[in-house]
Amino acid sequence: MLDLFAGAGGITTGLHEVGGFTTIAAVEMDPAAAATYAVNHPETRVHVKAIQDWVQDEGVPEVDVIVGGPPCQGFSTLGKQDIEDDRNALWLEYARTIVKARPKYFVVENVAAFMKSPQYAQFVAACAPGGMLEGYRFQAQVLNAADYGAFQSRKRAVLIGHRAELDFPGWPEPTHVGNHRTVAQAFADVEGEPQSNDLPARTTLTAVGAAMPGPFASTELHIGRDYRPISLKRFAAIPPGGNRFNLPDDLKARCWIGHTSGSGDVMGRLHWDRPAVTIRTEFFKPEKGRYLHPVRPRAITHFEAAILQGFPKDYRWVGSKTAIARQIGNAVPIPLAAAIGRRLLQAGGLGT
Repeated sequence: MLDLFAGAGGITTGLHEVGGFTTIAAVEMDPAAAATYAVNHPETRVHVKAIQDWVQDEGVPEVDVIVGGPPCQGFSTLGKQDIEDDRNALWLEYARTIVKARPKYFVVENVAAFMKSPQYAQFVAACAPGGMLEGYRFQAQVLNAADYGAFQSRKRAVLIGHRAELDFPGWPEPTHVGNHRTVAQAFADVEGEPQSNDLPARTTLTAVGAAMPGPFASTELHIGRDYRPISLKRFAAIPPGGNRFNLPDDLKARCWIGHTSGSGDVMGRLHWDRPAVTIRTEFFKPEKGRYLHPVRPRAITHFEAAILQGFPKDYRWVGSKTAIARQIGNAVPIPLAAAIGRRLLQAGGLGT
């Protein structure tokens, strides 16, 4: 298979966990994320460049499966949407790769809002008669990673495409509906509190040709932050399951005073008995969402966020604290990727 917009390797890790898949090439333009991918998947050739440059410069190999999640910032429901964002056109590079690689199946993962975007409509048109992907068909659904065993509720649009002469492989069967895995289960093996606010002082010459911090095992990411006194007072005032609404006025930010509606996740605590909310790239900032530890006076650590995404404890990471947080938050939860991989293998026809 090919892994496009590969990030730290979440999709590849999930499919390799199932067995039966070999990733022969990955494309990722962020050097730190590419280095993380390379150190965990040394058998894969990692191309550190923009996909449009890779499609133009490299010989795209024929494969059975292409996977990837083109950047979603232009049509995410978070922040300002921009239909003119250049990143929205990257689906076209994905489509061009399909044309050259002739896979039996392809998988696109993105935010749920993608299915209402102009890019989704363009993908539909590309698979119509006369379109650049007229030899392919696809179906799309919004899947919740928690339904497949992930420790977080993360709803994502998933497109599964197939050659027109093949049957649609079907959707992975949910395994945890009504029995979601919880934060308590995820953190059961997390030992102790962070003893440092910094990553170990370690630098390596990475496979992408640059010296970067790392690699660090996931367990080494159990690091804290320097909080202001006002933040510590706020954390102490927020009860289990609570959020900014529980704060007295003297501890509220000025913009919160008098605002008793709106997001209940801001400065919120994760619930022990539920999956986590979607882990995003700034999970270490409690003001960005429900990222406070269920009982501790702090946000979740990078290690805990990686666990909630399903990464194994021995997964290794390269980059600064901010770069690694971005890699964790942008990843596809491992259990969801594994469920899709199992469905493709069950459909048959791969490797023949």
